[in-house]
Amino acid sequence: MSQTRPNAADARATTTVEVRATGRVRDALGTPRMEFAFAGDTLRDFLDAFLAEYDVRDLLIAETTAEATAPGWAPADGDDVRGSLRTNPEGEQTRAYARILVNGRFNENRRGFDTELEDGDRVALVNPFIFCC
Repeated sequence: MSQTRPNAADARATTTVEVRATGRVRDALGTPRMEFAFAGDTLRDFLDAFLAEYDVRDLLIAETTAEATAPGWAPADGDDVRGSLRTNPEGEQTRAYARILVNGRFNENRRGFDTELEDGDRVALVNPFIFCC
């Protein structure tokens, strides 16, 4: 008799979050808010499941640092840079102007894609409309 073992995704608890979307993401989803349940408890788990179900990856996730950087940023002058220049690792960054927030805080200011989520947390997917002259 063969025993089947559940895979790791099946063994993880399900988390349900409130998803809020703005701008281009809202248009692509067709709604400004929804509940979404997924296996796991991190922002990475959420993104893996959500982006597999909804085709909005290209609106949010930058595959390279160049895609995460907007043109026109002022260059840093040598060692006279204030604050922290810490960013998420390449492949875990949002596109220029796009942001992912957990309970109103940018994921970069938390633990990046390793930010822990709990039932009822709000995950905002933001990619504003930008119009220029």
